[in-house]
Amino acid sequence: MESAPSDRRNEGGKGSVALTGATGFIGGAIAKRLADSGWSVKALVRDLAKANSLARLGVELVHGDLEDTAALRSLLLGVQAVVHCAGVVRGIDLEDFSRINVAGAERLASLAATMDPPPLFVALSSLAAREPQLSHYAASKREGEVALERFAGAMPLTILRPPAVYGPGDKEMLPLLLMMMRQGIAPVLGSAAARFSMLYVEDLAAAIEQSLVVGDSGRGVFALHDGRAGGYTWSAVVDLAARERGKPVRKLAIPRGLLHGLSVVSHHWARLTGTAPMLTPGKVRELTHADWVCDNAEVSRALDWAPQIEFAEGLRRTLAWEQAARQGTEY
Repeated sequence: MESAPSDRRNEGGKGSVALTGATGFIGGAIAKRLADSGWSVKALVRDLAKANSLARLGVELVHGDLEDTAALRSLLLGVQAVVHCAGVVRGIDLEDFSRINVAGAERLASLAATMDPPPLFVALSSLAAREPQLSHYAASKREGEVALERFAGAMPLTILRPPAVYGPGDKEMLPLLLMMMRQGIAPVLGSAAARFSMLYVEDLAAAIEQSLVVGDSGRGVFALHDGRAGGYTWSAVVDLAARERGKPVRKLAIPRGLLHGLSVVSHHWARLTGTAPMLTPGKVRELTHADWVCDNAEVSRALDWAPQIEFAEGLRRTLAWEQAARQGTEY
């Protein structure tokens, strides 16, 4: 389909955005960022009962999922941009991940590419896509990128690859952070020399919004992180946590063999019960991989974006949110 060329930079950085994955940790932060900044947001929601916070933000809810073509057409109607954040992080086989991370992404992009004019398309991938051999999840994220890139000639496409993301609303990294700050114990997964980048969720949401603002000039695939050059070691994280805690934090090495054994048991149990395990042999390979460091040079040039929240401040904000949630007060 051909369409007249257009300037994709929205006046004032505002417009109408279709959002998937909005009821999740990262998607919820993106929805709040965009709504608070004056964007008109339409969100694809599988379970309307989980979307009360989105409704309070003024987000228009579209009931359906990535396998529902009619719902996707409704989601895309009248928007100037798409932010695709939905994804599967737990599964047993490659198919469990690919059904949404590949086929779902491709279905959404194929419909968006036929619009006249086609919208900006911003997709949230993962740094794991850099190492697709490690796990079914990583492979599906890379395959999802490849599927989306087939439409890059038909619409402006930006793909972001964040590392470990944490912050208010997080459920994956929160137990580790709480163990460090409350029990003074830091489980070390894999080599103590391993290095990894991190990113506070509000900085990621800001990068998503900036992708919408810059439009065409933000085309590409970009990793991004919190600005700490060379990433973190476990020792660096423990030292930062100890300073915030005001007490020592002890590192507890978790042998890779133990992790692998637990993952095999978890994997087999999931097959027997029909559940989706978090700990699998592939996830252990991800967790113990020695290099999850990324660089901001390219993303900063393309999006005119820079992170604002370093780990110490992000840790303080995350713990404040957790305490408020536990006490039933507003963060």
